[in-house]
Amino acid sequence: MLQQAFLSLGLVFAIISGAAMAQDKPAAKVAKPDVAAGQQIAAGVCAGCHGADGNSQIPTNPKLAAQHAAYLGKQLHNFKPRADGKPPERNNAIMQGFAAALDEQQIRDVAAYYAAQKLKPSAAKDQSLVELGQKIYRGGIADKAVPACAGCHSPNGAGIPDQYPRLQGQYAEYTESQLVAFRAGTRANSGQMMTISARLSDKEMKAVADYIAGMR
Repeated sequence: MLQQAFLSLGLVFAIISGAAMAQDKPAAKVAKPDVAAGQQIAAGVCAGCHGADGNSQIPTNPKLAAQHAAYLGKQLHNFKPRADGKPPERNNAIMQGFAAALDEQQIRDVAAYYAAQKLKPSAAKDQSLVELGQKIYRGGIADKAVPACAGCHSPNGAGIPDQYPRLQGQYAEYTESQLVAFRAGTRANSGQMMTISARLSDKEMKAVADYIAGMR
């Protein structure tokens, strides 16, 4: 899989350069998202890990289908080097390479394409944890000052466009890995999530992640 990803990275420059040359607009001008151009980028660059339609077949790679375009765009920007010279806010060598090759228009295009796709949700696997996960998601953990996930991500996990991502149906493995990364500081693009994750035990993270996977 890593070899496939690096091969895709080698193709990304040709694909996105071709898409850019096909446009008549100045490179500095960001137009409305072009879903067809986004599909071209997705098919040639992203599909190997995230699926052509955004429904990844690999539990450690997130499903992107139906995710809010603004959130997808933000994540791609967060994989890029920061202007102050500090490391990217999201630490993933493969994604950093892909993101670095995309300009603003291309980010908007591919984000719009995946946002328009239909999600094929995952499923909860450990029913012994789902009840705990549901309790945390809906009501938080008062004695740890952990707020309810539903407050930001909505009761059904659909999120809030331009503010908070859709979670429903995401792979439990991926969600859990991101909570762990927030807690460890290796993912540093949300101070709010870093604070919340630091208050969760491993079991609580796993429970919330499994509950989210089964949400519809």
